[in-house]
Amino acid sequence: MIDESAHLAVRPARQIAHLILRIGRDSIVRSGSVLYAGSTIGDGFETGHNVVVREENQIGSGVKIWNNSVIDYGCTIGDRVKIHSNCYVSQFTTIEDDVFLAPGASLANDPHPGSTTHLCMRGPTIKAGAQIGMNATILPFVTIGERALVGAGAVVTHDVPAGMIVAGNPARILKPVSELTCPLDIVDHEYLAHLPAEADAP
Repeated sequence: MIDESAHLAVRPARQIAHLILRIGRDSIVRSGSVLYAGSTIGDGFETGHNVVVREENQIGSGVKIWNNSVIDYGCTIGDRVKIHSNCYVSQFTTIEDDVFLAPGASLANDPHPGSTTHLCMRGPTIKAGAQIGMNATILPFVTIGERALVGAGAVVTHDVPAGMIVAGNPARILKPVSELTCPLDIVDHEYLAHLPAEADAP
């Protein structure tokens, strides 16, 4: 389902190898969204409104990107990734399967802001099952380990080990995700008990 006001296969200003946009079956592209030529997107893709997906992206199946989020060019995104509203995913970012980005998460890629050469530009790598909190910022070249949890508003300047919680500015390791429990005592098990690797984000 493609809304009438969505724009597909927009030609980028930069030269790329091919100008074909591929979108898998059972996808929904809502009004105001702009998908550039040169990207390949799997089945079950879904956007909110006013989503931008630039050129030369490889996006897996079951990916959801909500209102006003931007996927810049040259990214690799795995299966079942959820990117909430007002997120920015910078060029040359890698996001593996089952990752969740909460609203306002920003992934940076340039250690020399304002530079015109961009010789060492690379976005973060977010490993499978990691959860990124609201308004968190992940700096260039940083790797977020598998099933790690980044707290709301954190500024992550260094790699995060798998299965660990980080928070703060700059982000610091707090404890393993396995020790995190429901603060309201609504559920009687640890945070990860309901998060198998292939499950949706909470």
